[in-house]
Amino acid sequence: MKQYLLAVHMVEGEPVPSEADMQQAYQQVDAFNAGLKAAGAWVFAGGLHPPTTATVVRATGGQVVTTDGPFAETKEQLGGFWIIKAPDLDTALDWAAKGSAACGGPVEVRPFQEPGEE
Repeated sequence: MKQYLLAVHMVEGEPVPSEADMQQAYQQVDAFNAGLKAAGAWVFAGGLHPPTTATVVRATGGQVVTTDGPFAETKEQLGGFWIIKAPDLDTALDWAAKGSAACGGPVEVRPFQEPGEE
């Protein structure tokens, strides 16, 4: 089965959800995760700290330079992700729709490269 990244995006500057809304989202995501596991689609997942905690590492010409992140200067940043197994893109998109409903944010779907693919 092919593996897919389901990337959850967050938008800087959006109002912070209330504690009650956050707790509801956590419960919904827990239920979504349980569904992935029950279906055998779960590989792993994780939520990320805010982009302001990122460090960018550049190694060029034998030198390593680190700078405060995030790397991309944009308001939309990666907030968390799931790695899933699915037989095809349509199935991965169905899981992404459920994940988006659970976490309340947009979810980008990208397939992993297979060995030998460019």
